[in-house]
Amino acid sequence: MSPTEPAEPVDLAEPAGPAPAVTLADVSMAFGGRTVLASVSLDIAPGSVVALLGANGAGKSTLIKILSGVHPGHGGRIRVDGAPVVLDSPLAARRLGIQTVHQRIGEGVVPGLSVAENLVFEELAQRRGNPFVSGRATLARAREIQAGLGLDWSDAVLKRDVTELGISDRQLLILARALATRPRLLVLDEPTSALSAAEAKRLFALVARMREDGIAVLYVSHRLGEIDALADRLVVLRDGLLTDDQARPFDWDAALRAMLAQAQEATTARPVRAGVRGETLLSLRGVRLFAGRAPLDLDLRAGEVTGVVGLLGAGKTELARGLFGAEPFPAGAVELDGAAYAPRRPADAIRAGVHLVPEDRHTDALVPGWSVARNVSLPFLKSLSRGGLVSRSREDALGRDTIGALGVVARDEHSTVEELSGGNQQKVVVGRWLAATPRVLILDEPFRGVDIGARRDIGRRARALAAEGAAVLVLSADVDEVLEVADRVVVLAGGEVHLDAYGEDAERDRVIQTISASV
Repeated sequence: MSPTEPAEPVDLAEPAGPAPAVTLADVSMAFGGRTVLASVSLDIAPGSVVALLGANGAGKSTLIKILSGVHPGHGGRIRVDGAPVVLDSPLAARRLGIQTVHQRIGEGVVPGLSVAENLVFEELAQRRGNPFVSGRATLARAREIQAGLGLDWSDAVLKRDVTELGISDRQLLILARALATRPRLLVLDEPTSALSAAEAKRLFALVARMREDGIAVLYVSHRLGEIDALADRLVVLRDGLLTDDQARPFDWDAALRAMLAQAQEATTARPVRAGVRGETLLSLRGVRLFAGRAPLDLDLRAGEVTGVVGLLGAGKTELARGLFGAEPFPAGAVELDGAAYAPRRPADAIRAGVHLVPEDRHTDALVPGWSVARNVSLPFLKSLSRGGLVSRSREDALGRDTIGALGVVARDEHSTVEELSGGNQQKVVVGRWLAATPRVLILDEPFRGVDIGARRDIGRRARALAAEGAAVLVLSADVDEVLEVADRVVVLAGGEVHLDAYGEDAERDRVIQTISASV
């Protein structure tokens, strides 16, 4: 079967075990005449972890939003504990015990409120009569909620504005708040995408405890190792249809064929790399990523993909933002093509041919409500303009080129970015910076929340750019993601380099051991 052929639905057998916590029967959804979900039937039993796997655009986000009460206009029926229900709003879903931790973290926090107020926000929102509560009571309840997840935030942190928290801490906050309500069903959408290995391990232990406590979990992830470790059952969506349903032990080759409509390897082999090293394009000498830490030296070379691996707090994002002119380095010197390079703002970096795909595409890369073409063209309006007016035909052509080059699944270049799945949004962000053929391309967590197919598309484009003579820097907390694409692996911890190796010297076990030793 080719990737363009429609998927055939499978005959899903009735699961054994306790009565379902949530049942979906022939649930369908269409937007503008395009079917997104087609007769999806699924039972999720109490005390079970059901993993939902699917390529970007398969319909996972739509299914999650239906369960969350965001898309009430669907076909089919939904039951909770055997009783028919109508999920016509997020509040209705939550009152029925369905809690969702969305992949897009910004959807779950309330700016302007403290961390403590965000932790108790669910309870404050449902208070009747007097909705006000003292700061002391809020702080006390917040301590109880965070203790349930094993968090150890101090009172000083709990009193901060929630926007001061990093991405991973926001994710943990939202999860703690959801669990405080003791839900019937907890939907976790890419829950580890912003977590370090240690934080992810804590999450896995928590999921296991939820299973023991009888909570049903729908676990949506592209990380096969997580699913293999956690899930009791695996279902696959493709083109809006359920195409596979497995109990343990999982047949990963079958699951990937069901997901991608073509044979795929469940494990990633390290590509064979030539040992030739190109000329140095970007050189860092004595650069400090954090004040008070040892300086680092690093060269980025033409024709080479350098992968930087590190846990949260390692300095990956500080390195990326410093090179892009978003935040100056505390100390050190940088040269680009042999000349001093000290961008004071991103516009300086862009003019010099240094482009960044940032860690958080929603906050730092995409403009909501804008089309694919307009988002792609944003940094290059001057080159697309004449007499101060943007050429819409050239802008549209740039959008079409990006869609074609990276296989973006979109209606056309005029589709808004909200219409796209998370992986296709990421392709738009990557394609934007490839449009101008950069000298140096920096990719900060480029594979976060994207499926295997999209990950390989992005990796292929990164390698193609390097083959044309650019230097590519890929930064990720995931060792396997880096090993898949990189010629060279650098391990960063505390702003310092702990490993810089090529080929056999950068094998997976050595990289992991280096990270472990540096924590």
